[in-house]
Amino acid sequence: MDDDRNTLPVVGLTLGDPAGVGPEIVARTLVDPGLRGDVRCVAVGDAAALRRGAGVCGLGLTVRVIDSREVSPDPDPTVVDILDTATVTDEEITEAMPWGRVGVAAGAAALAAIELAVRAAESGLVDAIATAPINKESIWAAGAGQLGHTELLGELTGAAHPDTMFVVGGLKIFFTTRHVSLRKALDLLTAERVDAAIEAAYRALRVFGDDEAPVLAVAAVNPHGGEGGAFGDEETAVLGPAVERARARGLDVVGPIPADAVFHQGLRGRYAGVLSHFHDQGHIAAKTFDFDGTVSVTVGLPILRTSVDHGTAFDIAGTGAAEYASMREAVRTAVRYVPVRARVRAAWAHAPGGL
Repeated sequence: MDDDRNTLPVVGLTLGDPAGVGPEIVARTLVDPGLRGDVRCVAVGDAAALRRGAGVCGLGLTVRVIDSREVSPDPDPTVVDILDTATVTDEEITEAMPWGRVGVAAGAAALAAIELAVRAAESGLVDAIATAPINKESIWAAGAGQLGHTELLGELTGAAHPDTMFVVGGLKIFFTTRHVSLRKALDLLTAERVDAAIEAAYRALRVFGDDEAPVLAVAAVNPHGGEGGAFGDEETAVLGPAVERARARGLDVVGPIPADAVFHQGLRGRYAGVLSHFHDQGHIAAKTFDFDGTVSVTVGLPILRTSVDHGTAFDIAGTGAAEYASMREAVRTAVRYVPVRARVRAAWAHAPGGL
């Protein structure tokens, strides 16, 4: 490991749920030779969980506990660093956090890693965080009152409206609604909510892009964009008027554009971003194009956070079979956006708005 690694951006990789695949994908990412010249990766979570994850992957790693950015990287590539939450020992972990099982201890460990990572980002110990997946049942069992990762990060940073932005193939995808049923998502497509979603998405495009006037496309929800109301009136009653109001405010927004075309057009470079309106509308488009290359970036936070876009995979946890490409891409995306950290802080230091 070269001395110039002291000047590389530092990304903290949370282990996620220790009973899931998080420790495995983090262990593999920490030793990925393709990342070593661009970033210094530091794990965040239980050292015991990282050792166990590395073990099932057949990686002979030495886990070194650090507490300062001033600690130089070890020249031995098999020595990996961790900010240790120390919620469990090597002797306890097998019984306390069995692979592939929902549990209070695993949920508490996941929560501790998230909190430590946030504080590390706020203090400058790391430049960004890339998070491995957590299990909602486990964190709820451990006492978390938030729906999931994004909401937890909002509470920890004081951000009122953290939102999700997918980055895939050069396109950014946003969501008017996320974790609600499709029926409820349609009910939530109100003028107020869509106006706020357009504003939040456009702001994110400016913060994370280089174009002062990016083009945001608003997706339709009905077949063929509703065919003038014949197939539904969301486009004529809500989405179209919202686009016109945004354009009157000086935003370069177009649409609503039929969803079977808008993502393809965006991926070909016609738009900087697409506002989708329900969870699967944006997820299916992104993951079909590039499942492992789809990275989630949380916007609306005063810190930089990226994430894998898959779950804990309890069915294969502990087998060493988990693919880590998504975590590697999350790290690369974090590195890509480290230069705009000042814009991120300036835009969302007080989280004035969102979806």
